[in-house]
Amino acid sequence: MSETTLKPPGVTDANRWRALVFIALAQLMVILDVTIVNIALPSAQQDLGISDGNRQWVITAYALAFGGLLLFGGRISDLWGRKRAFVVGLIGFGAASALGGAATDEAMMFSSRALQGVFGAILAPAALSLISVMFTDAKERARAFGIYGAISGAGGAVGLILGGVLTESLNWRWTFYVNIPFAAIAAVGAWFVVREPEGGRNRNPLDIPGVLLSATGLVALVYGFTRAESDGWTDPLTLGLFAASAVLLLAFAVTESRVKAPLLPLRVVTERSRGGAYLSLGLANIAIYGVSLFLTYYLQVVKGFSPVETGFAFLPLVVGVMTGTTQIGVRLMTRVPTRLLMGPGFLIAAIGLFLVTRIEVDSSYAALLLPAELIIGIGLGTGFVPGNSVATQGVEPRDAGVASAMVNTSQQLGGAIGTALLNTIAASAMTSYIQDHITTATTKSQQQLVQLQGMVHGYANAAWVAAGIVAAAGAIALALINAGRASTDTSTGEALETQTPVIMH
Repeated sequence: MSETTLKPPGVTDANRWRALVFIALAQLMVILDVTIVNIALPSAQQDLGISDGNRQWVITAYALAFGGLLLFGGRISDLWGRKRAFVVGLIGFGAASALGGAATDEAMMFSSRALQGVFGAILAPAALSLISVMFTDAKERARAFGIYGAISGAGGAVGLILGGVLTESLNWRWTFYVNIPFAAIAAVGAWFVVREPEGGRNRNPLDIPGVLLSATGLVALVYGFTRAESDGWTDPLTLGLFAASAVLLLAFAVTESRVKAPLLPLRVVTERSRGGAYLSLGLANIAIYGVSLFLTYYLQVVKGFSPVETGFAFLPLVVGVMTGTTQIGVRLMTRVPTRLLMGPGFLIAAIGLFLVTRIEVDSSYAALLLPAELIIGIGLGTGFVPGNSVATQGVEPRDAGVASAMVNTSQQLGGAIGTALLNTIAASAMTSYIQDHITTATTKSQQQLVQLQGMVHGYANAAWVAAGIVAAAGAIALALINAGRASTDTSTGEALETQTPVIMH
């Protein structure tokens, strides 16, 4: 049975493409924020006196709020209208960025990051669902998602370099303040240019039990991974958080199957290809978020790179992502089944992560990390664009916001879990290594070397796990994403479903 597909809106092509400019600008701001904060984190940590154990909360507080509230944000988008939710999200994100720039201690920093996540949870699904409902022709949709993905890659490049420049020439606070003009321009432009199709709203009452159960369940899950770093996997509170998360999310699923107007209609996630895309994208993000954070510390702490040098050192990763996005993903997504892009793409990224496992204190950047970054980037870029498209393809107009929210939920939840999980693995491996080797270090220089070797040993162990997770993402894409593939009829240009969706059990 084929799901209803919304026809292109009754506006000119120029309006749709101009609207995409401001949607892409908002995406650029969000990606800038993520990469800039990563580069500026060591400086902000030192200035605000944030401990090594708590530093991940600069990333995790944002991801928790973002991932925990994305389904709510997607439903708000369907209820309010995507344009209104988009503008509100932009204004709030800009205000939260100003608070982060003015932070005087770690509590204020963590609060501002959580607030950014709240408004990001409103902004992100609104942006993606606007693209989904405005670009329904297969070729236009491929180009629009390609531009969206390329902007994400460009944002990564700009953020890495701009983060280093701002941190060195001014200070880390400007890595937050820079979001404000982006948010202002995108909000004003969107208010006057963006038009969404009529009749696509879901005006049913908000599912409050669903909001509470999903948000608390997801937060408990990620916090459980975070607690494991400091208190261990067998700590009673850690186990309690995992158990609570399982109960809450199960209750959420049961609730959504019974209420009249669910926060997450199960029809959105039980279609086999779409469900497989969410799972595969989430696993891929578990790996890449954690590894990006570790490489930042490896380059700055172990190799002694400056923030600007670190930004440039990440450019091969960005170039790889943009190449995979624009030259492989976009060109082939209307010709090749999505699983044959996502699966091999993520498996290629796993090969790049395997190279990262070979890092040592004196490893050559040019000989090891540069090719590893290129391979990881090409693989991820190839997989992400068709994954994002199939995850929102064929949904009913009333579900566009929540379907888009599920894409971001899988990504942000994956990022939060990845940061916490891989940080825990790296910290445990580092501690064990140092305990085993520090007794043989008799001089201060030898002890410092053991500390660095322990740090790198921890990063390498985390990279092994990340490689396995990305490989699993590729295998899941190959196994599950085999229905609902869109192709283009050359005579009409209409998007056609080539297979009947299969319900995933």
